[in-house]
Amino acid sequence: MNRRDFLRSTSLTLAGLTLTNAELSFAQQQPSDGWRTFEVTTHAEVLKPSGETKVWLPAALVRSTPFQKTTANRFGAEGGEARMVESNNPADLGIVVARFPSGAKPVLMLTSQVSLKSYSVDLSKPGNARPASTAELQFFLQPHKNMPTDGIVKAKATEITKGADTDVEKARAIYEWIVENTFRDPKVRGCGRGDIRFMLESGDLGGKCADLNALYVGLARAAGLPARDVYGIRVAKSELGYKSLGASSEKITKSQHCRAEVYLAQYGWVPVDPADVRKVVLEEPPGNRALSDEMVASARKRLFGSWEMNWMAYNFGQDVQLPDSNGTTLPFLMYPQAQTAEGTLDSLDPDNFKYEITAKELS
Repeated sequence: MNRRDFLRSTSLTLAGLTLTNAELSFAQQQPSDGWRTFEVTTHAEVLKPSGETKVWLPAALVRSTPFQKTTANRFGAEGGEARMVESNNPADLGIVVARFPSGAKPVLMLTSQVSLKSYSVDLSKPGNARPASTAELQFFLQPHKNMPTDGIVKAKATEITKGADTDVEKARAIYEWIVENTFRDPKVRGCGRGDIRFMLESGDLGGKCADLNALYVGLARAAGLPARDVYGIRVAKSELGYKSLGASSEKITKSQHCRAEVYLAQYGWVPVDPADVRKVVLEEPPGNRALSDEMVASARKRLFGSWEMNWMAYNFGQDVQLPDSNGTTLPFLMYPQAQTAEGTLDSLDPDNFKYEITAKELS
């Protein structure tokens, strides 16, 4: 993403809260049956500022979807200037960016209010596709820096989908291959990076959600299926009995999670999450469950076609260039980011960059 992809931003603010256009549009709407409303607050602080300091936070998904309605993204940067920048492409990337002058205490607050509803697509009933434009589908067929669709990725996709005649069969074949052949690697920092060419060339198919679900998306695109990563964060415990697939408390600072969707012609965008199947295998007590285990088998069946919405989406963005940044392109934006005069901070380093994210259910 580059600057020409950004069309509008909110006005600057020195203190207090700024409302986004999303809030103005949805402020009067009440969630219908089955929707749960959450307030998610991010408090980010640079502990060792140097010169002008900048902080970026991902905002809750700007567009309304069958699984999420964002009713507010409020933010404040006392002692600095903050604005929200939105992309005009299908990545639906909303970024709150704040500047703090030298000598200021860099603290940025973002509070998002969202309504969430568990989401499933009945694959036994074709013909109920949510419409998507040709431009949107082409956008989600594009390769990216860490997600090429040629070479070994194309070869592997062709191998996996051999004999599959329909897009549903191709999508499912890739899903089952991911579940069977990858593993969740607890040593990976954060959610991973999603470098799928490296994974396939090295034969190291371990990773976390941003690796395993990126592998699904890349293989799907290489097979001709529009697909996308959906970057977000878990906001509540699972109501389906999975301790590993939910937040354990209102403090969700380390609960970021990337999901995926694939577009199937007669069904529209279909939710998938093979990475969470492998998370159940590794982490669901007592741990290291077999794929034949009843709880794993249940998750495997459910996570091709449905999501439990104890999770909030941020965006679909890849190869993200932060506005007003002099740093390198990010593979995705799911964690707070910051820069000082000395360079880009490690968003996973609490000694220099501290943030806390909390979630509270409102209704």
